Amino acid sequence: MLKFFNLLVIIFIVMISGCSKDSRKIVTVYSPHGKEMLLEFERRFETVYPDTDIQWLDMGSQEVFDRIKTERQNPICDIWWGAPATIFMRAEKDGLLEKYIPQWADQIPAASKSKNGMWFGTFLTPQVIAFNDKTLTKETAPRDWNDLILPEWKDKIIIRNPLASGTMRVIYSAAIASSVKNTGNDAEGFDWLRKLDANTSSYAADPTQMYIKLSGNNEAVTLWNMPDIILQKTLYSYPFGYNFPDSGTVVLTDAIAVIKGSKNQEDAKKFYDFVTSEESLSLQAEKFFRIPARTDIPKDKLPEWIRNADYKTLDLDWELISEKESEWMKIWDTEIKGKSK
Repeated sequence: MLKFFNLLVIIFIVMISGCSKDSRKIVTVYSPHGKEMLLEFERRFETVYPDTDIQWLDMGSQEVFDRIKTERQNPICDIWWGAPATIFMRAEKDGLLEKYIPQWADQIPAASKSKNGMWFGTFLTPQVIAFNDKTLTKETAPRDWNDLILPEWKDKIIIRNPLASGTMRVIYSAAIASSVKNTGNDAEGFDWLRKLDANTSSYAADPTQMYIKLSGNNEAVTLWNMPDIILQKTLYSYPFGYNFPDSGTVVLTDAIAVIKGSKNQEDAKKFYDFVTSEESLSLQAEKFFRIPARTDIPKDKLPEWIRNADYKTLDLDWELISEKESEWMKIWDTEIKGKSK
């Protein structure tokens, strides 16, 4: 009888513990920002709002979009934190986003926010030519886009699989959009991608695989975003260096949005406001190497590397890229990838 009573006590404690945990409000975040930053802001938010449980999934930008689109009839995600604005533009057109205008909305340039208040820019993200600095220097590594298609870089380029990566999709689409702007058609852009494919040794399935291959003993090169290259070098001692392309670089607006029909929108908005506050943006700049899109962050609250960052921004038609990106990437995948060697 005593054993039976003890068993009932144990069951009761387990049930109470489960109920206690379930009583916390769950906010589900989909994000490509990486476990380091997601863990940091999960902890910080839950310290301020202990009645809320932040649950996040870390995946590529395109994978986030595809998942949110698949779940549109029964949204699991409450808030989407991070992806190129071009993908948010597509999500807005597909009716996947909920209108939410934060208090700092007027501190974001018009080009970095939705006209309808569906998404707003959080970071400006320059894309760079990254390299293994054990074997290359800024002088010996490629310094501009067209350097990457020269014969000396054949089989030395590692690329994150563009189909799953919002970053790479935009870099590739920018090459085609520049071709359209300069020549009136996309032929020159696709020709450049064909030559880049011929020099590419492999397409990494995820960023970690790309980091490993880039850090080997070869003269490896890749295209990736500057903040992540700095973060990997600083936190994990990867041997990475980078060059801003001399002719100009692709500068993405990274954005945030609440998901339409999500289960916990009010608490999702609290998280939205929390991670985009002046204090949080300053911390993200200092610790995670993100450049705030807000124009009202005092310069003395930003690290020196942001104040000294010297790059030329390419003038790109972001509406065109958002509209044509999927079509262009399908052509790349079926007609170019692996067929140029």
